Amino acid sequence: MAAATAYALRFDSGRLCLDLVATVDGRRGEEPVDRLDTPERLRAWLLGAGIVPPGTPLDAVDTAWLGRFRAARDLLHRVVHAEVDGRAADPDLERVNALAATAPPAPQAGRGTDGMLVRSLAGTPDCGALLGQVARDAVDLLTDAVARGRLRRCAGEHCSMVYLDTSRGRRRRWCSSEVCGNRERVARHRRRAGAAAE
Repeated sequence: MAAATAYALRFDSGRLCLDLVATVDGRRGEEPVDRLDTPERLRAWLLGAGIVPPGTPLDAVDTAWLGRFRAARDLLHRVVHAEVDGRAADPDLERVNALAATAPPAPQAGRGTDGMLVRSLAGTPDCGALLGQVARDAVDLLTDAVARGRLRRCAGEHCSMVYLDTSRGRRRRWCSSEVCGNRERVARHRRRAGAAAE
């Protein structure tokens, strides 16, 4: 993965719900970076996260959808970070459960123009149904003890991303070796070079 710009959408957390949470970033005391700031960015996130198949009409995505997705993201951010910190977020869990109760959109298989099977949605995407899909992923993650035990917060100085650590020794420190890991290596090199120059 190429180094991410400050506003690049991230799809490397390991879970759909964590990819939504990753659309806002910033350590405590810093101004958060909001990567989900326009309906166009929400459309890009929906496609990039795979919540809708390529070619799905997303003309209905507007500022109302954006507001609902940002509210769900903030809710999931609180719940996931509380879980990583070992705190209870029971009132927020009730709201996640309410979102998850909405049926996700039904996928269907059909023939593309080249004759190959392609995935599409059975109907027009509905904001509540797509939010329900993200919330169900969060419920699955938080109720799976093994997956929940693999939740990690990035050790990067300016990153608060939570990701699923599926590495072999469960010792992964950064959300991405290419993004925060590379930043840390560059910073370490500069500190050493500066100390050697003194």
